[in-house]
Amino acid sequence: MEEYGEILLIVMLLFLVLIILGKTYGAYKREDSVPIMDSVSSVSSSIANAGTDVLRLSIIFISFGLMVSKMAVFYLETNIFTYLVAFIIIDFYGYWTYFIAHQVNFSLNKHAIHHSSEEFNLVCNLKQTVSSFINLFPFLLIPAAIIEVPIAIIVMTLLIQLFLQFWYHTKHIKKVGFLEHILVTPSHYTAHHAIKPKYIDENYSQIFIIWDKLFHAFQEELEDPPPVYGITRPVKTYNPIRINFQHLGLLISDT
Repeated sequence: MEEYGEILLIVMLLFLVLIILGKTYGAYKREDSVPIMDSVSSVSSSIANAGTDVLRLSIIFISFGLMVSKMAVFYLETNIFTYLVAFIIIDFYGYWTYFIAHQVNFSLNKHAIHHSSEEFNLVCNLKQTVSSFINLFPFLLIPAAIIEVPIAIIVMTLLIQLFLQFWYHTKHIKKVGFLEHILVTPSHYTAHHAIKPKYIDENYSQIFIIWDKLFHAFQEELEDPPPVYGITRPVKTYNPIRINFQHLGLLISDT
């Protein structure tokens, strides 16, 4: 867990450098899509999320250990192959986590904040919920428990995958050739964050776009209609506390 914290700090510094480069490039192209107040709101949520991440990982650690003790069939040694297997399993886990977050109204409270920005940029990737410690989906790691992937590899793979999700939150990178058929790209994620009916609840994949194509949840970005970002019930505030819990409040009032 200590190593996780050290690597997370390095990753956050790299994120900051990339955000500054993105804003500089946007200003140069006169396509600046990084409003200051929206950025402050996103970073504030990111700092709070980093604090609750320790609790979230503890829940995963305990639940995964319990599943291993009951389900493991054989043990995988720590090597490159094990990391590859873990990466595929974590990506599959991530796909269904996003699917449930979009399709189950209560779960959307954890994910709506990430979509709340009306811009699409690297900073909005930092806008994550403080309630991430309420992790209801460790059962999605059952495949990893059956083959007893070491928990240290699971934790490190989660961090690697988190870093790889950062780069495609940008409008400055367009289509990337044949990689569009394999990986999640800025174009795919532009569609995921768009709120016009054609785009809503599509493109749940985190690294490999194959999951969306396999489960018929893929939508290519179209020139018409052009993407509009945000959520269908806008937050209309930069207050990170209100953004974190607005959907829960709306759910209660609707009920």
